[in-house]
Amino acid sequence: MTTVHAGTKSVPVPTQSTYQSRVADYWNAEENPVNLELGKLDDLYHHHYGIGAADRSVLDETDPDLRRELITRELHRLEQAQAELLASRLGPLSPDDRAFDAGCGRGGGSVVAHQRYGCHTDGVTISAKQADFANDQARQRGIDAKVRYHHRNMLDTGLTTGAYAASWNNESTMYVELDLLFAEHARLLRRGGRYVVITGCYNDTYGRASREVSLINAHYICDIHPRSEYFRAMARNRLVPVHVEDLTPATLPYWELRSEADHLVTGIEEAFVTAYRNGSFQYLMIVADRASSS
Repeated sequence: MTTVHAGTKSVPVPTQSTYQSRVADYWNAEENPVNLELGKLDDLYHHHYGIGAADRSVLDETDPDLRRELITRELHRLEQAQAELLASRLGPLSPDDRAFDAGCGRGGGSVVAHQRYGCHTDGVTISAKQADFANDQARQRGIDAKVRYHHRNMLDTGLTTGAYAASWNNESTMYVELDLLFAEHARLLRRGGRYVVITGCYNDTYGRASREVSLINAHYICDIHPRSEYFRAMARNRLVPVHVEDLTPATLPYWELRSEADHLVTGIEEAFVTAYRNGSFQYLMIVADRASSS
C-alpha cells in the first residue's frame, strides 16, 4: 500500500498492477489532438466521444484552415452534447450534494456537472498529469473550492463512504474489473444514490469480441467488456438499473465525421464505424440507483 495526503487526512491507495501502470504511462504521455484541440475551444477537455446529428456541411468548406476549424468545433459540440446527456441523468442534485467522476481524464465532465447543479465534484484519475491539468483548469475557472481532482485509483479511492449523491463513469470502465469498480461506487454512494455509465461494450448476442473490438482494445490498451456483464456486475453490487439506452445510432455520426477530419484522425476510426454498423459493438448508457439494502 502507498499513501496520499488529502488535506490533513492520509488516504491509503493500493499499489498499481503492472497493467494499471501501463495505462497510467499511456495517459501521462498522451497529447492527442482529438482531445486537446477540441478542448482548447472553451477549456472543456473531454476524453469521450460525441452524440447527435452531425452538421456535415462543414466538410464542404474549401478553405483548408477554416475547414479544420469548423470540423473541430462540430466534433466538440457533439462531445459536449454527450457530456450534457450524462449530467442530465445524475440529478436532481443540490449545491450541497457531492458527485464522483471515476476516470475523470482532464476533467471536463466534472465541470459540466458542477455547472448544471452547482454541486461539489471529486474526479479521480490514474494519471498524475491529468489530475494536475484538471486542477489547474478548475483554479482558472474559480471553481476549485467545489471541483477537485485526485491522482488515485478509482477502484479504491479513499474517499468517504456514503458521501456521494451521484457518481459516474464516462468511457472508462474498460480499464478495470467491473465487480471491483461497482463495489467502490456502491460504497461511495448514499442509499438511493444515482450511478450513470456511458460505455462502449461488445454485443455478446453477436458472439465473442469481433476483430474490430480487438483492434480498439489494442489501440487504447483496454479490455472492452461484454454488454451482459454490466448488468450481472451491477446486480452483484447493489446497483439497480432504472434506464438503459442504446446510443449507438446517436454516436455513429460523430465517428463518420471524425473519420474525415484529416487533422484529428488517429487510425482507429474505421474500426469504430465498422463495429457500430455491423452490430458487434454498442454504445450504451445505463442509469442505476444504489439499492438501500446493506
